Amino acid sequence: MFQTQSKWTRRDYIRAGSLGFFGLHCGLHAAPAKAKSCILIWLEGGPAQMDTFDPKTNSNFRPIATNVAGIQVSELLPQLAKRMDKLALVRSMSSFGDDHPQAVHYAATGHLHNPAMQFPSLGAIVGKELGSKNAMPPYAIVPKWESGRQYEEYFRSAFLGADYDPMLIPDPSKGKFEVADMGLPKSVTPAAIDSRQAFRQVIEREYRARVESAEHAKLDTFQKKALEMLLTPSVRDAFDLSKETDRTRDSYGRDSVGQSLLLARRLVEAGTRFVTAAGYHGSSWDTHTDNDRLHRDRLTPPLDRGLSALIDDLVARGLYDETMIVVMGEFGRTPHINAGLGRDHWPKCWSLALGGGGLRTGITVGKSDERAANVVERKTSIGDLFATVYKAMGINWTAEYMTPIGRPIKIANSFEDTTGEPIRELFAG
Repeated sequence: MFQTQSKWTRRDYIRAGSLGFFGLHCGLHAAPAKAKSCILIWLEGGPAQMDTFDPKTNSNFRPIATNVAGIQVSELLPQLAKRMDKLALVRSMSSFGDDHPQAVHYAATGHLHNPAMQFPSLGAIVGKELGSKNAMPPYAIVPKWESGRQYEEYFRSAFLGADYDPMLIPDPSKGKFEVADMGLPKSVTPAAIDSRQAFRQVIEREYRARVESAEHAKLDTFQKKALEMLLTPSVRDAFDLSKETDRTRDSYGRDSVGQSLLLARRLVEAGTRFVTAAGYHGSSWDTHTDNDRLHRDRLTPPLDRGLSALIDDLVARGLYDETMIVVMGEFGRTPHINAGLGRDHWPKCWSLALGGGGLRTGITVGKSDERAANVVERKTSIGDLFATVYKAMGINWTAEYMTPIGRPIKIANSFEDTTGEPIRELFAG
């Protein structure tokens, strides 16, 4: 359940009444949805804004022109430079948390860490609001965290319930990739499943007449969803990377970053609403030492190649306008180089990239100073980013959820606990 913050006029009530229940649910802040799904490309550790999307003179990498006049990016992103008309760059992000746990929590949920309260992540909220499609899991993370499981908790559903937790998928670049329990044993047919289900229902009907419990309802939901996935061939096919050509797999890159992006494309094409593509696990972008070498040799090449392939693939399949892309980490890096030739944590000013989903692209939003140290124009919050995603997907960004302790929380929480606003420059008209 949620409330809205807006004050309605008589005309607003008449308009809502003409829309029926759907109009009341979405409120005045619902928008015609172009985006049906969203891929969050998670750059864990925090990339250096001046060495990627906001080149400055304090970077050792030169700026290069893009295919959009007036927009430059780092020379480390030559392929994305040719596709800048398909992306928008926000160079005025500002957030909270000087260390990774606090910053990751804030980036994933839009709320400061609170030991007394768990907050649902952006992906969980999108999955809840839009629901399941084609029996696909509404929310997935690929690959799942093998270490640093604390961060995994921040990307979960919290009090929304386990129904909206992400499906955690193994690394698709490792060995013979397969998702466990996605098919029936050869000795078990769908008809046998139906027969066993009917028998079980007879037994449980008698049992539940004596013992009623909320846990049964929850278990029923899990079993129903699991069986639906098991018995739907298209769901199993979505996870099968062997159906892709070698050329396609090579274009994304055979590493964790590239194959996670390729699987993310397959999942959203099949009906998953939100995928966190987290191939950079292990705080990869946390360049406290050797910032330049790591950016040049290990970090930006997979991003440049994989994101470019994803854009081309979505465009070729007619999916780009209905698939929103968000490219970000938890913060940026310091404008100065430290004694270890690295850059430290910097939440005051950083950059991210957006695309697809019907957004206006080929633009920059906001501005940083000459060292990308401070925002000087159009300060933008995580709540504004969340509101942008919600608007693109037709979700009421002013909504509030009621927590189990009776405290309402905003799903697009901005500075000083205000409601975030969609980034207006990204929407035409």
